[in-house]
Amino acid sequence: MESLIPTINRLQEVFLTVGAEIIQLPQIVVVGSQSSGKSSVLESLVGRDFLPRGSGIVTRRPLVLQLINVAPPKERLKIESGVKAEEWGTFLHCKNQIFTDFQEIRREIESETERSSGDNKGITAEPIYLKIFSPKVLNLTLVDLPGITKVPVGDQPEDIEAQVQEMILSFISNPNSLILAVSPANSDLATSDALKLAREVDPDGRRTLLVVSKLDLMDAGTDALEVLLGRVIPVRLGIIGVVNRSQHDINTQKSLEDSMKDEQAFLQRHYPSLASRAGSRYLAKTLSRLLMHHIRDCLPDLKTRVTVLSSQYQARLNSYGQPVEDHSATLLQIVTKFASDYCNTIEGTARYIQTSELCGGARICYIFHETFGRTLQSIDPLGGLTELDILTAIRNATGPRPALFVPEVSFELLVKRQIKRLEEPSLRCVELVHEELQRIIQHCSSFSTQELLRFPKLHDSIVEVVTGLLRKRLPITNEMVHNLVAIELAYINTKHPDFTDAAQVSASVNSQQAEALDGGKRWKNEKVAEEKALAAGFGSPSKGQAINLLDTAVPVSRKLSAREQRDCEVIQRLIKSYFLIVRKSIQDSVPKTVMHFLVNFVKEHLQSELVGQLYKQPLLQELLIESQDTAQQRTEVAQMLEALKKANNIISEIRETHLW
Repeated sequence: MESLIPTINRLQEVFLTVGAEIIQLPQIVVVGSQSSGKSSVLESLVGRDFLPRGSGIVTRRPLVLQLINVAPPKERLKIESGVKAEEWGTFLHCKNQIFTDFQEIRREIESETERSSGDNKGITAEPIYLKIFSPKVLNLTLVDLPGITKVPVGDQPEDIEAQVQEMILSFISNPNSLILAVSPANSDLATSDALKLAREVDPDGRRTLLVVSKLDLMDAGTDALEVLLGRVIPVRLGIIGVVNRSQHDINTQKSLEDSMKDEQAFLQRHYPSLASRAGSRYLAKTLSRLLMHHIRDCLPDLKTRVTVLSSQYQARLNSYGQPVEDHSATLLQIVTKFASDYCNTIEGTARYIQTSELCGGARICYIFHETFGRTLQSIDPLGGLTELDILTAIRNATGPRPALFVPEVSFELLVKRQIKRLEEPSLRCVELVHEELQRIIQHCSSFSTQELLRFPKLHDSIVEVVTGLLRKRLPITNEMVHNLVAIELAYINTKHPDFTDAAQVSASVNSQQAEALDGGKRWKNEKVAEEKALAAGFGSPSKGQAINLLDTAVPVSRKLSAREQRDCEVIQRLIKSYFLIVRKSIQDSVPKTVMHFLVNFVKEHLQSELVGQLYKQPLLQELLIESQDTAQQRTEVAQMLEALKKANNIISEIRETHLW
C-alpha cells in the first residue's frame, strides 16, 4: 500500500500537463484561520523551514505539496547519481531546476505568489506545485490554502473573506479529499472557522481530521484533554494535539528536531495518557495511513471514472475528424454525405430522428394533409356570396329581356369567383413546404453532418447553394399551382360525371316549392309579390322629377319572391356541387405539383448542384479551412485523451494484492 500515494502523485502530474481538473484525486486539504499554526504544522511534517511567514495573509495561492520519501544519499547514488543532496525540492513552474537550499524554496514561493497575485495581499486560485524529496518524510500529498480572514487589510478587496471561503470550499468539496482542520487550543473550538467550513461539505465528519495546535499557549490551570478526547466536538477521523514553535524559536532559528523533542517532553508532562497519540510525528504517520486507506477506497471509482472519460474523449476526438490531407476527396465526401442526409430526412430514413417535433418529410406530409387539407375543407362553397349577389348576377346575365330560365352565364360567373378563393391557400401550401425544406438544411448541419461543422466556409457555401436552388424552384412551383387554378377557371365542365344535372336541381327545387305553396294561388301570389318587390326596390317617381335608373341604388336586403328564391337556390346548389368537385381536384393536385416541381426536383438535383457549384480547384483550399476553435479543441481533446490513457496505465500497474 506504500505505493498508492506515489501513484496519486504521478496521476496529479499527468493531469497537470493538460491543465485539467476533471479527475478529483485523493489529497489532504489543510484548512485553518490566520495564525492558527497551519504553516508550523506543515513544516513539522517536512522537518524544514520553507514556508513564507509574516503578518496578514501570507499564503495567497494554494500550495500543492508532495512529500516523497527517498533513500539516503549513500544508498541513492547507485540509482540517482544526479542528486547528491540529502533533501531537495522542485517546482512545476521551474522545470529541471533543483532547490537544495530551503531558504531559496521560500523565496521562490514568495516571488511566484507575487508574480500571479501581485503584491497587494490579494489571492488567486492558481496553485503552486512543490515536491520535496527527503529520507525524513513520509509519502504525503497536502494542499495548503490561504488562512481564513475576517477583515481586509491594506489594499485587499472588501470581499476577501468571501473569496477565501469560496476557494477553500472549492477544494474541500471534492469528495475524494481529506480535510485537515487546524484550530488553536487557546480559542473556543465551538467557534472554529475551519471546523465550520468542514461541516458544510462533510456534515458526518467522515473526511475530517482535527489538529489542535498551540497546546503550550493555553491559560494556566487549563488543558485541552476534553477536546483531545473528543468529548467537546467529536470528529470521526480523530483529534491530534501538537505544539508549535514559538516566534522566539523561529527568530533564534531553533531546529525542528529540537522542537519535536521539546514537543514530546511537553506532551509527556501535561498529557501523559495521550503522548503516544499526539505530536507532529504521530500526525505525519496518521496522515500517511489515512491517505493510503482513503486512496485504496477511492481507487475503484477513480479507475471507472478514467475509463468512462477515455471513452467520452475518444468519441469527441472522432467527431472532430482528422486533419485534411486530400482536399478533393474530403469535399466530395462531405457534399455527398450532406446530400444523402438531406434526402434521408425527407424520406424519413435519417440517422438522427427528432422526437420533440415533426421535421422533414413528416412535416411536409402534415402540411399537405392537415394544414392544407383542413384549410380547404374550412372554405365555405358559398362564402362571401349573398342571395342578392346571385340575383344580381342572374339579372345582369339576361340583359333587357326577362329570363324564362336560369342563365348558365350567371352560374359560370359566380362559380369562378368561388374557385378563385382556392388559389391563396394553395400558394400558402407551397410556401410552407419551401420553409420546411429550408429548415432541413439547418437540421442536417446540426445533427447529421458533424464533419461539416469543422469547416465554416464550406458550411456557409452549402447552405447558400441549397438555398439558391430552393429559391429558383419556388417561383416555378408557384406558377404551376397558379396554373392549376387557372385551368379550373378556363373551362367550367358542367358535363363532369360528378356534377349534379341542372335540370334535376331545378325540378327538385320546384317540387319543394310546390309542396310549400298552394298550387292554385302560386302564380297569382308570385305576380303580386313581384310587383310589390319592384315597387319597393325601385320606388315610384314623383311627378315632374327626372328619373335616372342608373343612379338608383339596389336595396341591400329585401324579401325575395318565390321565383327569385327558386333561381337563387338552383344556382347555390349548382355552385356548391361544382365547387366541391374543383376543391377535391385542387386538394389532390397541389401536393403532387409541389412534390414534383419542388421537393423531388431538389432531391434529384441537390448533389449535382453542390458538386457543380463547389467542386472547383480554386475554392478547395479556401472552403476546407478549419475553424480555429475546431483545431484547438482537437488538440486539447487529444492531449486529454493521452493523459487519460497514461492515467489508466498508472492505475493498472497497481496490483489488487497491494490494496489490502
